[in-house]
Amino acid sequence: MSVTDQIAAVILAGGQGRRMGGADKGLVEYRGRPLVEWVLDALAPQVGEIVISANRNLDRYAAYGRRVLPDTLPDFPGPLAGVLAALDAVRAEWLLVTPCDVPHLPGDLALRLLGAAQHEEVPLAVAADERRAHHSCFMVRADQRDNLAAYLARGERAVRGWHAELASVQVRFDAAAFANFNHPQDLLAH
Repeated sequence: MSVTDQIAAVILAGGQGRRMGGADKGLVEYRGRPLVEWVLDALAPQVGEIVISANRNLDRYAAYGRRVLPDTLPDFPGPLAGVLAALDAVRAEWLLVTPCDVPHLPGDLALRLLGAAQHEEVPLAVAADERRAHHSCFMVRADQRDNLAAYLARGERAVRGWHAELASVQVRFDAAAFANFNHPQDLLAH
């Protein structure tokens, strides 16, 4: 089994896009292409399977030839609901999680996160730069599914809160790789 076959990825595109004026962020255009296409292109050579977590425009996301997973929990409980849906759907040993609005992801994101998690023998590796952790970009071992389900069942929603409960390692990358687009003006700044 190749390293990429050990890893599935989920692109989180299930949010309400409030800061983007209600737009479906994955489908917002950046340099002539929807943001989700940039992320798909970055991840495709790094993992064995990619799924997309989405709650709107399911047909448009399905047109990319990937499984589209709506939240299984009600009321838009946040990105961890998309992670849970992915952990329920994929069969890989590891899950790489990224949001749909980071078009410049590193080409070695999956391998470096996986390598660090395996080296440290921890179930979680989080991308970081010299200033901060990027809690929305991480690799988690699939056996943490029940842990995540219990966290969400307690009414918890914060990604960094769940991360704090797991043994983890941070992996440093260039900050530019994680420039994300939360507001319409962000599209013009990069």
